[in-house]
Amino acid sequence: MTATATVQEEVFAPAFRRWVLLGMIVATSTLYSMTILVVSVVLPQVQGSLSATPDQVSWAMTANILGTAIVMPLSGWMAGRFGWRNVTLGALGGFCLSTLLCGLSNSLESLVIFRALQGGSGAPLVALTQAIALATFPRHQHNLVTAIYGMGVVIGPIFGPIYGGYLSELYNWRFAFFMIVPMGMAAWVGLWVMLQDGGRQERLRFAWTGFLALAVALACLQLILDRGQRLDWFASTEILIEATVGVIAFCIYLSHSLLARSPLLNLKFLLNRNYGLGLIIVTVYGMLNFTPMVMLPPLLKNLGGYPDSIIGILLAGRGAGGMLGFFLAAWVGKLDPRIGISAGFLVQAWSGWVMTGFNTDVTMAEVLVTSAAQGLAVGLIWVPLVLSSFSNIEPRNMAETFTIFHLLRNIGSSIFISLSVMTVVRTSASNFQRLTEFVNPFNEALKNYGVTALHGYANLAELAKLNAQLVDQAELIGFLNAFGLYTMMCLLVLPAVLLLKPPNRPTSA
Repeated sequence: MTATATVQEEVFAPAFRRWVLLGMIVATSTLYSMTILVVSVVLPQVQGSLSATPDQVSWAMTANILGTAIVMPLSGWMAGRFGWRNVTLGALGGFCLSTLLCGLSNSLESLVIFRALQGGSGAPLVALTQAIALATFPRHQHNLVTAIYGMGVVIGPIFGPIYGGYLSELYNWRFAFFMIVPMGMAAWVGLWVMLQDGGRQERLRFAWTGFLALAVALACLQLILDRGQRLDWFASTEILIEATVGVIAFCIYLSHSLLARSPLLNLKFLLNRNYGLGLIIVTVYGMLNFTPMVMLPPLLKNLGGYPDSIIGILLAGRGAGGMLGFFLAAWVGKLDPRIGISAGFLVQAWSGWVMTGFNTDVTMAEVLVTSAAQGLAVGLIWVPLVLSSFSNIEPRNMAETFTIFHLLRNIGSSIFISLSVMTVVRTSASNFQRLTEFVNPFNEALKNYGVTALHGYANLAELAKLNAQLVDQAELIGFLNAFGLYTMMCLLVLPAVLLLKPPNRPTSA
């Protein structure tokens, strides 16, 4: 056992202190995860308040993701250089301040800048808090600790948009940010009292070349994913430039990581079989995690006619399923971790298959069941995946390896959301063209269903109604294709799960 791990066990030996610290850590991760999707609820209000176009206001989302992607690789180095306590308290304080400034913004430019600062300052919280939690508790309690911590990560994106949307309806969009500040300051005080220092490494040098190259590569990737659909992907000069710069920057980063004595992120960890496979699996996990939350609201609102309040309640079913899944994971963790991970992906595949049967008359019960099943799957997957991936990682390397782990989870989420949106847009257009081919006066099926607009083209109202129905059906097929892609990814990852090696079982001594 390393010296760092020994110090941590001595410092956090009292059980009461460990559990209170875990509560503060879970609250911190919950607050950060709440901001991931809370802005999506208030974007229409922001657009009207700041007189922005839809393309301009989307930068409020992009800036946050860019800030997170750029700063996330720094988390491991900052923890080794300044210690867990200083980095965590500084990151949480900066996160609260930038969140407050987001609510006080009077222009789109200032909002975009503060959203970037919010993502950048909060990025170290995800990797460091989980590394601290695992290093604080004995190994035989990691199963339960990971389950409790994971609930905060899952619950935040569920309840954040619900409360944010409710407050924005009562007051305005600024309160979606203001509601986070008091809770963040309370968590800061708790961590200031309970969190001890640790994780420092002597003579730790910072690889500026690797950091700048990786930051440019990640920024270009996120810009391509966010703006590609609006700019028609590689038909746009901007996308071509971003892709070229991103590839060159990534090649520089990869060369630096292989040749430098002190790389930014040490690639030697990829030689660890479980960790390498865990990175593949967590990338797919990230792909599937937030995609239904992005795809279901427009389907339910535009095609199903559901109000925003009901949509928020239906999505909250995912949080209820997630809590149940994390509690079950504490028991499933006693078994082979491949069982829990495989079961989770199979449950997700089942929910995706059910969603491929949705129509414009989809019921609340169907949506609630599928949302709860997806939350259950998230809980079943996360705990055994973390435990098996980090079973052979030393405590002093937790911060650095968790940084890569969460970075790939975020990248996977961005990639698949963009891919799903592209699937909906592209297939909706092509399906509309195919559906219109069957709309003509010679189609007996339309006559049997009472479509009279075709018998007299002067009836523009009925033609407009028929056109609206075709648009809805074409868009529905696009969503169903995206759900089919979701289901396929759930099944494709299973071979990688089966290649994992069961970790050695820790003793309770």
